[in-house]
Amino acid sequence: MGTIIDAVVNGLLWLINLCYGFCHNYWVAIFIFTFLTKVILLPLSVWVQKNSIKTVRMSPEMNHIKATYFGNQDAISEEQYKLFKREKYSPFADLIPLFVQLALLMGVVEAVKRGTSLTDIPVKTGGITLVIPLLAALSAFFMCYMQNKANVLQSEQGYANKYGTMAFSVALSLYLGFFVSIGVGFYWSCSNLLSVVQLILLNIWINPKHYIDYEALEESKEELKKAREFMAVKQKEDRSNPYRAKGKADYKRFLKTPDKKIVFYSEKNGFYKYYKNIIEEIIRRTNIVIHYITSDPEDEVFQMESEQFKPYYINENRMIVLMMKMETEIMVMTTPDLENFQLKRSYVRKDIEYIYVPHDVNSANLTFHKNALDHFDTIFTSGPKNKAEIAEREQKFALPGKNLIEWGSSVIDNMTESYVQMRNEESKGDKDQRTVLIAPSWQEDNILDSCIEEMLDKLVQTRHRIIVRPHPQYVRHYEARIDALAAKYQTYDVVFQKDFSSNKTVYMADLLVTDWSSIAFEYAFSTLKPVLFINTPMKIINPDYQELKTVPIDIELRDKVGISVEVERIGNEIVSAVDKLLADEQFSQDSMQRLKEQYLYHVGESGKVGAKYIIERLVKRSGA
Repeated sequence: MGTIIDAVVNGLLWLINLCYGFCHNYWVAIFIFTFLTKVILLPLSVWVQKNSIKTVRMSPEMNHIKATYFGNQDAISEEQYKLFKREKYSPFADLIPLFVQLALLMGVVEAVKRGTSLTDIPVKTGGITLVIPLLAALSAFFMCYMQNKANVLQSEQGYANKYGTMAFSVALSLYLGFFVSIGVGFYWSCSNLLSVVQLILLNIWINPKHYIDYEALEESKEELKKAREFMAVKQKEDRSNPYRAKGKADYKRFLKTPDKKIVFYSEKNGFYKYYKNIIEEIIRRTNIVIHYITSDPEDEVFQMESEQFKPYYINENRMIVLMMKMETEIMVMTTPDLENFQLKRSYVRKDIEYIYVPHDVNSANLTFHKNALDHFDTIFTSGPKNKAEIAEREQKFALPGKNLIEWGSSVIDNMTESYVQMRNEESKGDKDQRTVLIAPSWQEDNILDSCIEEMLDKLVQTRHRIIVRPHPQYVRHYEARIDALAAKYQTYDVVFQKDFSSNKTVYMADLLVTDWSSIAFEYAFSTLKPVLFINTPMKIINPDYQELKTVPIDIELRDKVGISVEVERIGNEIVSAVDKLLADEQFSQDSMQRLKEQYLYHVGESGKVGAKYIIERLVKRSGA
């Protein structure tokens, strides 16, 4: 090692003497020497520039990983490792330039001592030599300032990192300037200033803007910021959650339960209805234990616990971790975007079959993110349209094929059963007066925001009974507006419903008026009654939905189960549209039943179909 160090020092000493022989002035010679070392180490500087660009280029994906797995350092580290491996990037490589600079500085200290007359040490000599430490500190400040502005990597650091590094560099330069020779101090100052020149030239030669998507970078920063804010709120809520102990106990209980065959996940109370028929059929036909996770501590399912039905409360934060630790044969969810956001496939068991059960019959291509269902193994499809668009997406984008099960809709099956029962129990009443139910969606520019008063002004002039049933979220946010509307139309006996404990008004209405709410097809197919659609701005989650040729059911069925009216034509057309829907044979129960059987699989049998598939899969997996 000593031989190597001596060789480096001798090489630097030879270079300094060469520079001195050219100009016969040690100050100038050290400046030229510093310039030549920058030239010699230029390949290393180019490599650092490219590596820094690569680091920042990865930052949007890195920020997305941090946002997605926020608070779960193990998952972040694993995803980081995958990213670095894919990009052939090593964070330790950033230390190489630092070691080279330190080795060079140590060699320069000895070379200046042996080969120049600039050996005075300011702390001992004093006088004019004290200018050198000040020059070193000022040059360090200038270099750090420019790096914070123009260095591709340093400019993306936080304020604490930027100015912490600046303070440390200035303090270190000032300190060293006092205790090393003036020649070394001068070399250090020249090196800092030439580093700024080199930075500017490298940014021109290898311009970071040509390689980095700064728009994506800013979006990822915003995503990470929102994740921090969201987690801060969640942690605050968790600390004050009276069910915190239960959640912790259920989490441990779930993990300790061995040999789990099937797990259902529900985001909140009320979601059991999407699984009800399937679960009840599995329990009826087998002795399989259903493990049911809910993120709502007051979910109705806790009243249903039995030997074959085990509910667990696990909040959303713990659910993120639990999903990655999941061990079961089959995982059933109504939550889309598996793998895309917080909820991931298991890291522990790779052969779990993930089944997606839809909430409604609406188009996943239109109302979900475009890749929302890509990471499921099996999709329970509601009808031919739903199945066709998923199959078309797989073919168009060469995605792995999924099991597309012709299933149906348990929600509509159950709504149909409830409607028939309620209809049979309903008294005859006044059959001359028909009920029109206005049930808007909760999206922007819905009926209540765009045209409710113009609509009501016309409808109250008819003999029909008018009921307005806002979306629960609308009532929650704009209750005062609902109350003001109720007061305005009180003399016309218009009912504004804010109690959602019963669906009787939905079932018993003769006509539904809505915009883009999923309630339209549930109402039409369960009651076999028509729908009046108001063409407010369409609800589009996937702006690229037209990439597929399959027309979304939301659009295709609109003028088959009802009539569409443009917002600007409500005043002229709404009354005639209502009369047509209530009288036209095109919208008779027989016609609606044919549409139902055309657009839905296994009408009335979805629970049996879903349970049959799951049972057969479990039998096959256990025999494999």
